[in-house]
Amino acid sequence: MLEQLLIIGGASIFGILGIIHLIYTFYGDKFYPYQEDVHTAMQSTNPKISKETTMWKAWLGFNASHSLGAILLAAIYLPLASYHMEIITAELWFNLLPVIFSLSFLVLAKLYWFKIPFFGIALAFLCFSAASLLINS
Repeated sequence: MLEQLLIIGGASIFGILGIIHLIYTFYGDKFYPYQEDVHTAMQSTNPKISKETTMWKAWLGFNASHSLGAILLAAIYLPLASYHMEIITAELWFNLLPVIFSLSFLVLAKLYWFKIPFFGIALAFLCFSAASLLINS
């Protein structure tokens, strides 16, 4: 089934990007600002919403939760497409959800991120969209 392979492909892309992003969040300095004074300021500044955290801790938490969202999509759709494709084909919601999710990430990637995640997410979006069209046609 082509639609099954497309969903597995799209979910795999999200899983790989999410895992890489999570690793980069906690290991290495890929998400550190180039200017050391910005990093220092983030470590010593609280957001207005609460003094219980710093901008740096919030930055790490946002990046980690963002990664976990991408990984969760993969963790749900890889086994679902591999072993229970009938659920995805029988319920409109289950074949539209990854299209909506990946489109949302694609918009964020275009507005706020850089080209590597944009192209990866664009490819996943195309996979999910093509699968949904095949399922619903």
